[in-house]
Amino acid sequence: MRIISYCADSIVEAAQNGFFDWVLQQDADIFCIQNLAIAEYKLRDDVYFPRDYNPYFFDAADGKSNGVAIYTRQLPKAIMTGLGFLDFDMEGRYIQADFDNISIGSLLAPSAYDGNDNEQIRKNQFFEQYLAHLHKVRNKRRDFVICGNWNIAHKSIDIQDVKGNHGVSGSLTDEQQWMERLFHEEHYADAFRLVNTDADEFSWWPGGEPGKDGWRVDYQIVSERMIPKVEHGAIYKVQQFGKHAPIIMDYDYELPESAF
Repeated sequence: MRIISYCADSIVEAAQNGFFDWVLQQDADIFCIQNLAIAEYKLRDDVYFPRDYNPYFFDAADGKSNGVAIYTRQLPKAIMTGLGFLDFDMEGRYIQADFDNISIGSLLAPSAYDGNDNEQIRKNQFFEQYLAHLHKVRNKRRDFVICGNWNIAHKSIDIQDVKGNHGVSGSLTDEQQWMERLFHEEHYADAFRLVNTDADEFSWWPGGEPGKDGWRVDYQIVSERMIPKVEHGAIYKVQQFGKHAPIIMDYDYELPESAF
């Protein structure tokens, strides 16, 4: 099973830069897109609705900013939108495709990069609720792969300019400790880091120029039973579709054929 995750910061701009031309050549079973920056009903071009995939969208309330999408080759049994956090579902966006024994999610977590204290408090509150949610679902008899922009760099190895970004949201000690709890207490894992521990692997360049001020905030987080099934991972940087780079992960897992 191949899954690709990409934070577009505008699905229209990504398409213009060749993202769909590229992703349709990757033989992905599923690809997830975050931060669409446009409502689904405004997507008129066929490029956004590839023939071999079933696309599902969860738009932002304003129809402009932080919508998410998931494209699946096999028809899922169910689609879930939102996390049930009444105060936060309009800030952090989530859509999930459920298959027989596995769920694939596309997440855009809240950010607070502008330094607003209230936004940081809201972000922290979201992640506390999300940790409780992930604790609850890990006891279900299904596996999870949660793709997306988590807006946190787990360790200093995931930030190119550690000193220059000290105290910036996404690099805060409390945020990195939250990820430690996710991995060590709840037994989830960062799929990419299971197969690649290089120090120069970044997926986001805030200034838009790869090679300068890189961050790794885009992940595919897997539940415990999926850990031994991670085979290969890469951050695709040959072409630039936007400020983020796609994450490609291969799993020793076969999705069931659709019963529909």
